[in-house]
Amino acid sequence: MSKQPTAAGMPDELHRRLGVSDAVLIGLGSMIGAGIFAALAPAAQAAGSGLLIGLALAAVVAYCNATSSARLAARYPASGGTYVYGRERLGDFWGYLAGWSFVVGKTASCAAMALTVGAYVWPGQAHAVAVAAVVALTAVNYTGVQKSALVTRAIVSVVLAVLAAVVVAALTSSASQAARLDVRDDATIGGVLQAAGLLFFAFAGYARIATLGEEVRDPQRTIPRAVPLALGITLVVYTFVALAVLTVLGPDDLAKTAAPLSDAARAAGADWLVPVVRVGAAVAALGSLLALILGVSRTTLAMARDRHLPHALAAVHPKFKVPHHAELAVGAVVAVAAATGDLRGAIGFSSFGVLAYYAVANVSAWTLTPEEGRPARVIPLVGLAGCIVLAFALPLSSVMSGAAVLTAGAAWYGVRRLAAARG
Repeated sequence: MSKQPTAAGMPDELHRRLGVSDAVLIGLGSMIGAGIFAALAPAAQAAGSGLLIGLALAAVVAYCNATSSARLAARYPASGGTYVYGRERLGDFWGYLAGWSFVVGKTASCAAMALTVGAYVWPGQAHAVAVAAVVALTAVNYTGVQKSALVTRAIVSVVLAVLAAVVVAALTSSASQAARLDVRDDATIGGVLQAAGLLFFAFAGYARIATLGEEVRDPQRTIPRAVPLALGITLVVYTFVALAVLTVLGPDDLAKTAAPLSDAARAAGADWLVPVVRVGAAVAALGSLLALILGVSRTTLAMARDRHLPHALAAVHPKFKVPHHAELAVGAVVAVAAATGDLRGAIGFSSFGVLAYYAVANVSAWTLTPEEGRPARVIPLVGLAGCIVLAFALPLSSVMSGAAVLTAGAAWYGVRRLAAARG
């Protein structure tokens, strides 16, 4: 059977310091980030005015995934998220595949967030700024999860203020009064689904709460409350932002822009707001990057405990009580990816990996009994179907690269098992 965290007081146990408000804020910091600044334009290109339908579909899938994850996290309050749930409910391979999908997909997402910081702060040196951001936030995470929660609280406050300013400016402008929200008749089912898959990237942060299960106080009560709260707040914010941007730009102009919120502020006649939006986008990306590095390092810790990754990555710092080897390793890999990667490719690749991760979560939740807090049967069923459909509705390049990496991970697992059997 798989290894579990050791008893309290041992050097490799993490401290339970996070309450409901901190957990919600970490979830908000993961979701209300650079995704909303970057994903609207490609989603509009895919679906036109069907963007709002795509947003609703992404939210439904996210809700099902969140509910399944919350019930599982309450049952298994240990670092690792669906890596642990899949392992315990479905077997070692499925847990490994979920963990592999998460680590690989979210590492790409970390690189995307870092590159977003660079693009807004200093476009001419985007890669250098991205690497500096990774180094700085890895250092913040290294010194303790409580400090990460405090930094996240400040970042979420700034981003929400910026988004609120854009929404108010857009919906009260003369452009809004002109009702520019046209309804295009060229939106297709495939386009709407692809938009939903791209917009899912902006939602896929609620499970960060579950991956911190070993550091949350009273996890059986805290996690099921924090996950839907964070998701609900995010959905409300995204709906207002998408509606405001569509209203002042229209679906055609939105599809063409590289900076939709900045252009929306400009179209609304609020030129003074444009530099504020640029700063907000950079801060949002930093918030997402902070929480992403936090989550990836915890899944890396869990996989290293079971020796699916080098066991040295399971070390917990004796003073700061964080998985410091895992955080340094993740930071190094993300820094290399940020120095050499492409933003749009990273988003599609990340979405495919994360949807595969949540597919395992939904199957795991299906196996829960009523006594174990099983959700209504329809929730994991819809969540699983949604993950599969949205994953394969993504651009073909993202599907091909994502499938190739998952296949490589499965092959590596098989090679290790065969070598262990022969040994």
